[in-house]
Amino acid sequence: MPAIDNQAIDALAQGVLSGEVRSIARAITLVESRDPVRIELLTRLFPHTGRAFKLGITGAPGAGKSTLTYQLIPRLKAKGYRVGVLAVDPTSPFSGGAILGDRIRFDDALEGVYIRSLASRGSIGGLSRGVPPAVRVLEAAGYDLVLIETVGAGQLQVDVRFVADTVVLALVPEAGDVIQAMKAGIIEIADIYVVNKADREGATRMRLDLRNALELGGKSKGWNPPITLTEAINGKGVDELVEFIEEHKQYQQQSGGWRTRRLQQLEWELQSLIHDALEQQAHSVTRRLFSAETLEAVLQGTENPFPKLQEWMGS
Repeated sequence: MPAIDNQAIDALAQGVLSGEVRSIARAITLVESRDPVRIELLTRLFPHTGRAFKLGITGAPGAGKSTLTYQLIPRLKAKGYRVGVLAVDPTSPFSGGAILGDRIRFDDALEGVYIRSLASRGSIGGLSRGVPPAVRVLEAAGYDLVLIETVGAGQLQVDVRFVADTVVLALVPEAGDVIQAMKAGIIEIADIYVVNKADREGATRMRLDLRNALELGGKSKGWNPPITLTEAINGKGVDELVEFIEEHKQYQQQSGGWRTRRLQQLEWELQSLIHDALEQQAHSVTRRLFSAETLEAVLQGTENPFPKLQEWMGS
C-alpha cells in the first residue's frame, strides 16, 4: 500500500464512518498490515468502536464452520443485527496469500453483509493478529455483530477466546473427536458446543460423551454450556443455536462476565500491536548486527555470533 498522509487518513476514516464499502476494505487492508500509520487510523476510529457483539466460530477442518456461518447470518440479520464477517484463512508461508475458498458465495447470497477473509499469517492459534483492528473498522462502520470464523488448523484454535464475546465450537460425530479436543484444550474455551452433521451415526452418543467430559472437568459456576445438534447443510438445528447465542450474550451482560472478557480482549489486542512493532524492530536489529558477510562467516564457522548478540542485549 502506498504511503498515506494525515489528510488521506482523515478521508479514509470518514469513509469508514459513512459505511463506504471501498473505504472499509482499504481500512481493513491497512490495519491488517504492519504499517505504523495504521495506529493513526485506529486513533481516529476508536471513539466509534467497542460496541459490537463478537461471535466466534471455531472447530477442526471439516466440522462445517463455513456452512454454519452461512446459515447463521440471515437468522442474526432477522434479529436486527447488522452483520460483518471476518473469516481467517490458511496462509501460505511462501506467498502470504489467503485461500478464499467458498467465501465468494457469501458475497452473492447475502445483501448488506460485509465479508472479509483475513490471512492467518502463520498463526498457530487459528486467528490473525489483524482481527482485533479489523473488528474496530467494522464497528466504526456501523456493524453491531461481527462473526469471526477461525482457520481450520486442527486443535490449536484457542486464540478466538481473546477476541470473541461468545465462542461456538463445532464438532462432528467421528470417533475420538471429543478426546482429541480435550487433549488440546480447545474444549475448554467454548461457551456453546455444536455437534454438526448430526445425521451421521454417533451424533447423539457424542453429545452424551461431550456432556460427560465437561462434567468430569468440573461443573462451571454460572453458565452451563449447552450442546446442540445441527445439520448445517440444510439449516436443521440452527435456530436453536441462535437462541443459545442470544442467551449467552444476555448472561454475560447480566453476570459481569462481559466486562471481564472485554478486558482480556483489550489486553490481547494491544499486546498484538506491540508484538508486531517489536518483531519489525527485531528484523531491523538483526540486519544491523549481522550483515550478509557476517552471516557467511558464521556459516563457515569463522565467526561466533553470540558475543555480538550478548553485547547488544547488555547495551
